[in-house]
Amino acid sequence: MSATARRQDRAERRSVTIALRATEAWRALVDHAASLRDQTRTDFIIEATRRQAEDVLLDQRFFALDKERYEAFVDILDNPPPPNDALKQLMSRKPPWQK
Repeated sequence: MSATARRQDRAERRSVTIALRATEAWRALVDHAASLRDQTRTDFIIEATRRQAEDVLLDQRFFALDKERYEAFVDILDNPPPPNDALKQLMSRKPPWQK
């Protein structure tokens, strides 16, 4: 994370507390790594956690295909099969975030 991004992050008012339990060895490891980056433990954990969360989300959104597979993928998107009963049933369910 750049110094500018760190300043912007610190400028945002942190209003949520995240409590976690860890071993003393883990805390020492994190503290040592944070000190090498001239960061506080909190800043280090937030940055590392944010980076990991972004990686997980990108893994769900980005994938690479060769030209042949990409064209097959685009063809499927452009010409989807007609809805079947299972799809109709699935689409009629309320999503978990709306329950």
